[in-house]
Amino acid sequence: MPPAHAPSASAGFELDEAAHILRFTRRLAAPPERVFAAWTDPEQVACWWDPAGERLLRCEIDLRVGGGFTFVTRGHPDMAFAGVYREIAPPSRLMFDAMGAEGRVMLAPAEGGGTAMTVEIACASEAHLQQFVAMGVAAGTSRTMDNLVAHVGARAEAAE
Repeated sequence: MPPAHAPSASAGFELDEAAHILRFTRRLAAPPERVFAAWTDPEQVACWWDPAGERLLRCEIDLRVGGGFTFVTRGHPDMAFAGVYREIAPPSRLMFDAMGAEGRVMLAPAEGGGTAMTVEIACASEAHLQQFVAMGVAAGTSRTMDNLVAHVGARAEAAE
């Protein structure tokens, strides 16, 4: 059973303790190409990345393998979230290293339209996973994924 401060599996979250992975699943109302763009376009990322729903103070993306990213939220202006891209395969896969973990974004066409998205945070060890859980990464990332769903949905409606 996940800790009380972690989102439930029914909310699109799974804690895979054996593999040291936090896994988030969502369905988005746009094709994978648009969802991939939402993950890689600084103007879009700035709109949804902060779990609190605030626009990022700083959003820098060097979208190439070996390139980096830096995101700074209003709530924690002294604690940038930064990483390095390891794989960029539009529109289906994005991998990066951040905070000693590997982030994986996997996008596929969903049955009936839209995109099925799986986001994984693969930690280096059980202790690393437990540290992330204690820091509230599960709850914060779940809110961030919900922000992304809303952002992509609003853009899809505006495009119609």
